[in-house]
Amino acid sequence: MAKITEGTMPYLGYETYYRIVGEKNPDKAPLLLLHGGPGSTHNYFEVLDDLADRDNRQIIMYDQIGCGNSFVDGHPELWTKETWANELVALREHLGLDKVHLLGQSWGGMLAIIYGCDYAPKGVKSIVLSSTLPYNAIWESEQKRRVSYMTAEQQAAIKKAEDTGNYDDPDYLAAINVFMEKYCYGVINEDSPECLTRKKKAGVEPYVVGWGPNEFTPTGTLKDYNYMEKLHSFAYPTLICDGAEDLCSPYIAKMMYDAIPNAKWELFAYSRHMCFVDEGPKYKEILLKWLNEND
Repeated sequence: MAKITEGTMPYLGYETYYRIVGEKNPDKAPLLLLHGGPGSTHNYFEVLDDLADRDNRQIIMYDQIGCGNSFVDGHPELWTKETWANELVALREHLGLDKVHLLGQSWGGMLAIIYGCDYAPKGVKSIVLSSTLPYNAIWESEQKRRVSYMTAEQQAAIKKAEDTGNYDDPDYLAAINVFMEKYCYGVINEDSPECLTRKKKAGVEPYVVGWGPNEFTPTGTLKDYNYMEKLHSFAYPTLICDGAEDLCSPYIAKMMYDAIPNAKWELFAYSRHMCFVDEGPKYKEILLKWLNEND
């Protein structure tokens, strides 16, 4: 079992938690994982821990400021793309990650795109964009297309919440739960990986302020996120992953694949938004092959 090292980094007067699996290997760049949300946690990435032993490669994950062991609340001014991108810059410097592979899932993929396009980072061997998006409008329209397949009652509950701004209505919450179970992740039970069942401190404020009230209402500070044109000059070896029933629909993944020079695309036929959980063995094999081809 690979060694696990935990620590914190000072950031903006707070602490950013990180978790390192395995030992440094000068021949293999670490894999740094960027979780979703904004405001989720690193927890679900622990299903990838065994890659450290299998590939003799460090796997590094962290809780972005605002959630998990880096929880901050009551500071809406923090929740901007600059806060999270600068945190990534600071973490690489803090841990001495001169060379690194990046894997960003959902919002984490957006963060990887922002970082790659706007910061021109050195030493990035490759980027894995897992279940993410190139611009908000396509994400919004794809989720609303899926909402149109829901029952009339569920659609009415969602529309009522949007019209009134009351996103606490039980009928709305029930409808959103159905939507997320279909396209994000199914019911978590005693058979689920422990890292998914463990209680976590999600960042509700970072999500609502940064993104919006739900997946198809991007009204937060990230509402103008649009990197479609910049992706045409994305200079990093890029692997795109998504599931057939993913919030990142195959249509969205295809747009990124077409835009990014020499990108590769893996579609997971039996996955929703967490391909590394739904089809873990296949995802890990593809990821290991990719990392070793791009070291």
